[in-house]
Amino acid sequence: MRIALDAMGGDLAPGETVAGAVLAAKELGVEVALVGDSETMEATLASCGARDLPVFVVHASQVVPMDEHHPVDALRRMRDASVLVAADLVARGEASAMVSAGNTGAAMVAAIMRLKRIRGVDRPAVATVFPTTTGHCLLIDGGANSECRPHHLLSFAQMATAYAKSVMRRPRPTVALLSNGEEATKGTELIIAAHDLLREADLNFIGNIEGKDIPLGRADVVVTDGFTGNIVLKLAEGVGEAIVFMLKDSIAKSPIYKIGALLARPALRALARRMDYSEYGGALLLGVNGVAVIAHGRSRAKAIKNAVRAAKAACDANVVESIAATVASTARGYEGGNDGAVQ
Repeated sequence: MRIALDAMGGDLAPGETVAGAVLAAKELGVEVALVGDSETMEATLASCGARDLPVFVVHASQVVPMDEHHPVDALRRMRDASVLVAADLVARGEASAMVSAGNTGAAMVAAIMRLKRIRGVDRPAVATVFPTTTGHCLLIDGGANSECRPHHLLSFAQMATAYAKSVMRRPRPTVALLSNGEEATKGTELIIAAHDLLREADLNFIGNIEGKDIPLGRADVVVTDGFTGNIVLKLAEGVGEAIVFMLKDSIAKSPIYKIGALLARPALRALARRMDYSEYGGALLLGVNGVAVIAHGRSRAKAIKNAVRAAKAACDANVVESIAATVASTARGYEGGNDGAVQ
């Protein structure tokens, strides 16, 4: 299996992205195509000691900046951007999946432009693994679609269900709708209308849940719009970092706490790993006709390796084919721009 890695994308690229590719090649049994400036890539590879590993370079002369706010315009100007070249490799069948820790908007646009949407999918969406007390769940959408209509949320639920079955090994994953109350009448007009669609669909829909229920593992799949989902993810990331900081601060203030922390070190390390985004690697863009993983912009080598792992798992589980089959078998089709009416 060959994974195309946007090696120039990310706050810590190319050093950490290349190091992550080397780890992936060593540990995961995959080939990695490093997409970026060939001279820079070769020099960075040499410093990582990657001789005899299945890691090679595909040249791309341009990079979309991390602070680019108009990714569509940027990719129209930068036809040789590393993220676009990575997507091209997948589109041409020269790679099984693409991974990028670069500009999130550019990664999504490149995947949609080059891989195209799965037939019947109106809006691709970001699916993010979220740690819970019972293991983990899948939150969708994590930021691809700030404004949604009810049938978009139904589509997100269907795609995430296919992913949960094939990758997370949940035979009949529970699906919940994120709202400000459990009652079916709670929420915005979007949430109330989406609740009706989800209830009537062929899904294991358990109704609405509140934000506090997500980390408690109340559902396997949590559905929301991209605006809300992105806020949830950023809040969770901040809370995780704050908890670690407050623990360290409290421990440092007392010799007794230091002794207790020493005894509890294995448990504390296990907790830190469960809350660490780098353990999960990246989020999948579901709904495009290929595997695309979007990693955190601050990803270090371990996170890049785990993003490649997530891409490999999606390929091994035939996620794209599962989603396509799910969409094709849906009794009611919803097309964009028609108020969600049955066609």
